[in-house]
Amino acid sequence: MQDLQLLHDGLALMGVGMGFVFVFLTVLVLTTTLMSLAVRRLAPAPPAVQPAVGQGVSPAADKGDDAELMAVISTAVHRYRHRRPRH
Repeated sequence: MQDLQLLHDGLALMGVGMGFVFVFLTVLVLTTTLMSLAVRRLAPAPPAVQPAVGQGVSPAADKGDDAELMAVISTAVHRYRHRRPRH
C-alpha cells in the first residue's frame, strides 16, 4: 500500500510541476507579445532613406578597381605559395 501512495504522490508532484511550467511559459509568451505590440505602437517610424542622385560609380572606375584588386590578390597568393614549406 505504501508503494501505491508513493507513486500517487510522485504523479501528483509531476502534474503540479508540469502545470507550473505550462502557466509560466504561457505568461512569458503573452508578456513578450504585448511588449512587442507596445514597442511597435510607441516607436517612431524609421526615416525614409532617399538615394543620392548623380553619385554613382562609373563603369570605368569599376574596371580599374577590379584590375587593382586582381593584382593585389595575385601578389598575396604568390607570396603565400613561396613562403609555405613544401612537404
